[in-house]
Amino acid sequence: MPVNLDKPQNWKADIAKSVDMYNQWFMNFAPKTFRETRIKVTKDVEVALASTDNLTSIRPEVLKQSPGVLPTLRMSPCPPIAVDRLIGLAGVPPNLVKSLEKNRLSTRTKSAELEAGLAQIGAIIEKMADPDIFVWIGRQEPAAKTEVHRAATIVADRLCGSVANPIIRNAQEQRQLAYIADWLEARGYSKLPHDFKGTFREMPSGTYSFRMNVPAGGENRSNTINIPVDAAVMRRDAVAGDLPLLVEAKSAGDFTNTNKRRKEEAQKINQLRATYGDGVGFVLFLCGYFDSGYLGYEAAEGIDWVWEHRIDDFEGMALWAGSTE
Repeated sequence: MPVNLDKPQNWKADIAKSVDMYNQWFMNFAPKTFRETRIKVTKDVEVALASTDNLTSIRPEVLKQSPGVLPTLRMSPCPPIAVDRLIGLAGVPPNLVKSLEKNRLSTRTKSAELEAGLAQIGAIIEKMADPDIFVWIGRQEPAAKTEVHRAATIVADRLCGSVANPIIRNAQEQRQLAYIADWLEARGYSKLPHDFKGTFREMPSGTYSFRMNVPAGGENRSNTINIPVDAAVMRRDAVAGDLPLLVEAKSAGDFTNTNKRRKEEAQKINQLRATYGDGVGFVLFLCGYFDSGYLGYEAAEGIDWVWEHRIDDFEGMALWAGSTE
């Protein structure tokens, strides 16, 4: 039985409450999460600076040994250099730079070309290093410890700013899953042990697990794909053959991104239904900016949801699995 998808008269009030809940969390916890991340990133930047003699000697050997240092180096010039801009300035193959961004060396670049490309990247970074941040560049005296720490903090701010949304989204997802766990355990559910070797279909009744892969596709193994789900819950009165309820935790800090991402859930449910039948249980757990356009789209796909500010709506779903056909 639908819980929220068939009650559009309630959507407006729920949207307002959900936005308020997200904003409250953001103001109370997001700055703390961001600061903690910045502290860690600052230490990483200090290590990167030490490996390059505080940005005065960016040798190919450094990039070969620690290719993941490139994002830090790109945040060091004035202005910071985007990936595509660095490719153009250095005149190197795109794959070379994009591989470094993924913390690995390009396997498609010949040794001599790799050496020359890394040297050119280093030269560009050194030439464009921000003199207002790296105040020791061009002077005789070496960088003082306080100067290096100050520069590292600024670069860390730039790095965190470029990935602020993923940082906040990951923290919010962790909080959402913890909230689901608390709610389930208060009702007698227990988390699957880490050494559980069965599939999602073999979960014991009254158990739940986070971040499971659900296989979907045809009988031919080569056509099978794994669909990641945030939570799987096997109801307490489940019998052999039942499927767990699959839950996708979603949060959003603005209305724009939700409408860009709404097709992801539709694709998942269609793949799951094609494999397990129309009765497969798949719901969203929402907190934040999800407007009527988003909700209407999901409802049209037959996808129900539970608002975080009204988590007890899970009871209305009875945590059933539905058909196993």
